[in-house]
Amino acid sequence: MDNADLISRLLDVIERDIAPVTRKGVALGNKLFGAAILRKSDLSVVVAETNNEIENPLWHGEMHAIKRFFEIPVDRRPDVKDCIFLATHEPCSLCLSGITWCGFDNFYYLFSHADSRDSFAIPHDIQILQAVYATPDPDREQAHADRPLYNRTNRYWTSHNLSQMIAALDRSHKETLLARFDHLNALYGDLSEVYQSDKGNKGIPLA
Repeated sequence: MDNADLISRLLDVIERDIAPVTRKGVALGNKLFGAAILRKSDLSVVVAETNNEIENPLWHGEMHAIKRFFEIPVDRRPDVKDCIFLATHEPCSLCLSGITWCGFDNFYYLFSHADSRDSFAIPHDIQILQAVYATPDPDREQAHADRPLYNRTNRYWTSHNLSQMIAALDRSHKETLLARFDHLNALYGDLSEVYQSDKGNKGIPLA
């Protein structure tokens, strides 16, 4: 399977499997972040979940998907190394750690940390990574301003930005997939408006 087919399938999963459960979650007061775990062999969905912070502030979309994944009986659950981890939004520090501790060797995401801050008015991912993890250089009083927020390729996993993958495609594939991205961007923009209109009323610490 080439990159265009893979991207198309992952966008299918976001639109058909993650977004519907996210719509229900947002209506209850949760954030709009969701995730799915797929088999690498045939790209079938093992689990698709969404944010459930009104139950537990740790149940971010990715963490909730991980929770559901490990509730599957072991004889029916694929090995994490045989799975693709898909997130609608670039994982925060909590979810990066969860993905790492569970042994996934990859993750893909559609919207970046900057998108979460600028398009969806949720700045906590960047703020926490900067405040907690961006330690100063020993020879400087402050951390480098251009220091990456995390290592996107490392000994544990490789991350993949779907928007950047689309941008690298040939023109014919790019135009089709950019149209699909625009559709999902509008869909999540609508979900964001619903969340923002009622945030702060459900007891979520970082609303």
